[in-house]
Amino acid sequence: MNATTAPAVHAVVVGSGIAGLTAALHAVKRGCRVTLVTKDVLEHANTRYAQGGIAGVMFDDDRIEDHIRDTITAGAGLSDPDAVRVLAAEGPARIRDLIALGVAFDRAPDGTLVKGLEAAHSYPRILHAGGDATGTAVEKALVARLRESGVTVVEHAFLVDLAVDAGRVRGVKLLVGGSADRMGERRLLAADAVVLATGGAGELYSHSTNPSVATGDGIAAALRAGAAVTDLEFFQFHPTVLPEDDQGEAFLVSEAVRGEGATLIDDAGRRFVFDVHPDGELAPRDVVAAAIAQRMARQDGRPVRLDATHLRPTLTERRAFLARRFPTIDAAVHRRGWDWAAEPVPVTPAAHYLMGGVVTDLRGRTSLPGLYAVGEVARTGVHGANRLASNSLLEGAVFGARAGDTIAADTARDWPSTPGVVPNATPALPIAVVAPPPFDRAALQDLLWTLAGLVRTERGLAEAAAVLRAWSAAAPAASTEREYEDANLLLVGTHLVAAARARRESIGAHVRADASRPVSSAPTEPMARAASC
Repeated sequence: MNATTAPAVHAVVVGSGIAGLTAALHAVKRGCRVTLVTKDVLEHANTRYAQGGIAGVMFDDDRIEDHIRDTITAGAGLSDPDAVRVLAAEGPARIRDLIALGVAFDRAPDGTLVKGLEAAHSYPRILHAGGDATGTAVEKALVARLRESGVTVVEHAFLVDLAVDAGRVRGVKLLVGGSADRMGERRLLAADAVVLATGGAGELYSHSTNPSVATGDGIAAALRAGAAVTDLEFFQFHPTVLPEDDQGEAFLVSEAVRGEGATLIDDAGRRFVFDVHPDGELAPRDVVAAAIAQRMARQDGRPVRLDATHLRPTLTERRAFLARRFPTIDAAVHRRGWDWAAEPVPVTPAAHYLMGGVVTDLRGRTSLPGLYAVGEVARTGVHGANRLASNSLLEGAVFGARAGDTIAADTARDWPSTPGVVPNATPALPIAVVAPPPFDRAALQDLLWTLAGLVRTERGLAEAAAVLRAWSAAAPAASTEREYEDANLLLVGTHLVAAARARRESIGAHVRADASRPVSSAPTEPMARAASC
């Protein structure tokens, strides 16, 4: 190296979904030296589970303004308009990047991209790959490119904490090679910039569509480091999830199934979602999920059913269509012993996507110099109170690219000012819990599912807060990866409950049964606990 040449900026990216992989690739392109660390193997991230697709204005008769309007409407008016404009305007270029990397989005016989419609979109702008395997196709293409890029990859590396010195993030503290019952090796990895791309926190709830790695690690580390975190009350529950199989695994049924015309019916065979919204099954997710919860409560907790038996004229045609259009879902349905071409199948809501997180500006910068956040761990302002279907992959691609493009220039000058967001405060409404149950992850998940799930009340949230305080006060120091994960879930769950108590109105995915004036059109009957869910 020439003596006058400055060393390359070293960026550490934590997480290997679409947001982290995109940030790493863009940072390398800008001349950074990049290390990507992931708690599992490189390919194991939320991205690979995304069935529905990626939204973007890719057709001549669609408009950026319409995508913006749909996103803000779904977000119950709480989306940041500037962030939404960035998403919609830059999304098509990022999708073209994915196509160039080899993502084979589904095409018609004439070679044109196939259009898909999902809830709350005014235009069929959803692209799919492999029918219902879009996330897997995207993950494979980005991982293949990353392996050719010169990025250093460290697998089985758990983020213990951020390394902060003099108010700036200087690296990450890792547990490498650990497991649920083994401590592993502690390492400090120094960096000029750290990008959190650690995904969400679906493991907070007993019923979730997320993989087991989604334990809120990045949000918890940011909270401990003093970064601004907000909007944790906005946790989206996907409306249609198949009951757990013999291995205890639930399975998400993509919104695209309803986009193709499948309906939701109750025990009497009635399409009930039209009772609460004129778009019926294609209403925003918060509305559909809460409508299902209300109907389940009225039929003693039994799941509602997803009916695809009318999508083609004959049984043979339906079987062929469902197997071709939704091969992954079709296989999951048949593994559970159902023929969904011939009979409606039971579905219930489950925790799916966290709209809140570490506060960022439009370049992924957080309130801590040297720290960026992208993807589900970040609160960019795009999703507001409720994420529009298929905007998550797009957000990861758009804002991952923006953060990666920004790191080198930021490191060479003073940290730009980041818009401040005041974290939600905890109201002083304590409830005494004489004997909280013993802490373990299952008890935490059950507590939050019951008292801080799809429908909430102040009484239930206050009870949850008291139990969480008792657990936190008695929590031992963590040493294994499982114990660190549990500590992170406990911390993020505590902040989620505090945020839910602070926001007293119902809006978007945050439904308060005791709200005096509900803002959203979602029903507000408490969610039944279904044994089959």
